[in-house]
Amino acid sequence: MITWICSYQLFIYMYIAIGVIIIILGFVSLRVIKEYDRGVIFFLGKCTGARGPGLIILIPIIEQMALVGLRTVTMDIPSQKIITKDNVSIDIAAVAYYHIVDAQKSVISIEDVYSAVLQISQTTVRNVVGQFKLDELLSQTPLINKKIKDVIDSHTEPWGVQVTVVEIKDITLPENMQRAMAKEAEAERERRAKIVAAEGEFQAAVKLGEAADIISSHPVALQLRTLQTMAEISVEKNSTIIFPAQFMTTVSEAIKMIKGDSA
Repeated sequence: MITWICSYQLFIYMYIAIGVIIIILGFVSLRVIKEYDRGVIFFLGKCTGARGPGLIILIPIIEQMALVGLRTVTMDIPSQKIITKDNVSIDIAAVAYYHIVDAQKSVISIEDVYSAVLQISQTTVRNVVGQFKLDELLSQTPLINKKIKDVIDSHTEPWGVQVTVVEIKDITLPENMQRAMAKEAEAERERRAKIVAAEGEFQAAVKLGEAADIISSHPVALQLRTLQTMAEISVEKNSTIIFPAQFMTTVSEAIKMIKGDSA
């Protein structure tokens, strides 16, 4: 009887232990994957695909999971010295945005996605910028950014990575080049100022010629213009006395007439 009771208690303890083990394994096998993550599953070392988002069940010991994020990653491309096509040494820093579109490829095809994208971005920026002159680099930045992005994207596509944007954010020029460009910009501004002034003088001369033609065909217009000028001057508080040319001519004629009458 005592032996039977001991055996019964042993079975109870075994059932309790098995139940606890099952509960523990159940908690261990349950995984929650967020919306912006994917879990790449390996069954006995063989990739069986990606799961998620939501609640998934993993077979303990037999199945393993590698978690991969799908959100866009902002990656700074460190500043590096680059020699342009016209042999100017500059420092360029850029920024790249990429995200993983195939979680399975990003785990199987490459060991470290971030490091790989960073290295290929640095070499691509150096190679692409070296194909352009300094003036082209400063004036065609959007075109160069797109070309860098396309080259990087072509390299990262087999890794399940898509590069969305690459932007050159800083260009540092040597001091002597900065001084030369400042002088060039100043000379260019002076040239434009002289051209604008010359064009203004030319247009003013043309308009004055047209006005002279109109006044010559209408003698009264000159007198009206004289009266208008006198009215504008009289507004100011001054002691200036103006004798219009027509008035002086009239006075001269009157003096001649008086002299003629006296003779």
